[in-house]
Amino acid sequence: MTIQLERPSGPGDPVSLIGRRAVGYSLEAPFYTSQEIFDLDMTAIFAEHWLFVAAEAELPEPGDFVTVDVGASSVIVVRDDDEVVRAFHNVCRHRGSRILDDKCGSVGNLVCPYHHWTYNVDGRLLHAENQPATFDSSRFGLKPVHVRSVGGLVFICLADRPPADFADVAARIEPYLAPYELGRAKVAHQIDIVEQGNWKLTMENNRECYHCDGHPELLSAYFPLHGYTAEDVPPRLRRVWDRFEKASEDLRAVCVRQNFPLEAIRELDNRPTGFMIAHAPLDGAGKSYTAGGEAVCRKRLGTIADDRFGDLHLHLQPNSWFHMLSDHAVVFTTLPLAPDRTLVRTTWLVHPDAVEGVDYDVPTLTHVWSATNAQDSAFVERTQRGVEDPGYQPGPYSEVEGDVDAFVTWYISRVSEHLSR
Repeated sequence: MTIQLERPSGPGDPVSLIGRRAVGYSLEAPFYTSQEIFDLDMTAIFAEHWLFVAAEAELPEPGDFVTVDVGASSVIVVRDDDEVVRAFHNVCRHRGSRILDDKCGSVGNLVCPYHHWTYNVDGRLLHAENQPATFDSSRFGLKPVHVRSVGGLVFICLADRPPADFADVAARIEPYLAPYELGRAKVAHQIDIVEQGNWKLTMENNRECYHCDGHPELLSAYFPLHGYTAEDVPPRLRRVWDRFEKASEDLRAVCVRQNFPLEAIRELDNRPTGFMIAHAPLDGAGKSYTAGGEAVCRKRLGTIADDRFGDLHLHLQPNSWFHMLSDHAVVFTTLPLAPDRTLVRTTWLVHPDAVEGVDYDVPTLTHVWSATNAQDSAFVERTQRGVEDPGYQPGPYSEVEGDVDAFVTWYISRVSEHLSR
């Protein structure tokens, strides 16, 4: 595939690198190591696309907020007095002071700590001392950021004109999310880790299970068959495949009884808001992510009527993935920090009435994904060290790494579209 962009270029600049990307192969080293490419990613990807930043469960009451750093931008996501989720640039309209420093919390109003300009949680300027009689406070509310909640998951977009296809994506995934009632869930636990690797390596690692032998805790419940078919599953996984097929039949019957959508959707590389959603069974007891697939919370989410409801997983380009189980959900967001550092935030959600120490305990709830995160972090760091080595050159994807190729194809197409304007 050759992409023609009308811009002068040299062999190592973004245009040349993009133009000679070989389909089916990993990217050249500068995509993972170059400050210039990282800056381009922040502009072309993270400033122009919809990003998952929080679960509504992190904002249960009016005045509750989280702050999110996306490159140079800091964003306040807050629930207003009418319980609407809003987002604003974390910048005072007076002389530009940062308003909130905390990662999360609760406020009555948003008060700039410098000169005490005071804003309502809906963004309106309420108070600014020593202004002339002609001062029009309505012109100096906080600058809004596009925000949308989809099935209890909060997305923002920093662009003036966000990708218009997000409305279609939201309409198609909301029927899958609705029975879990994530907007009513509560946060049981949240952790941040910083992976020592480029954000694209973090996402590529997530988009395949070719490496899943390195996740023994995950494999106690997860079928490591992503990308395989009955015709190409290797002999070592044949018995696992047989269990998977039986569990898939059982899950389908449960979904039919609950009138839950059955279709898997995969549109990862052919639209601005690439996504996929699919429902897969779990091994063992088939209830949750724990040893043997047993439940880790006594209360089921939302209107889920059967413990053996498998794993509804959702991937969204460029920065998120989600796992919804009968008894809890695990949601992930990824934000670049530097060419070789990436924040990964993991949040566990449970039924709003679930009581810690009675219905669940945090160590058991979080064990599988905490271990998996640590293992993935090590894989990403090893790959980052490898792509920084002069001996690295792009290698071919395997037959079960189609979603990695789709992610990279999506990324190349979006950066190309940005550079061609």
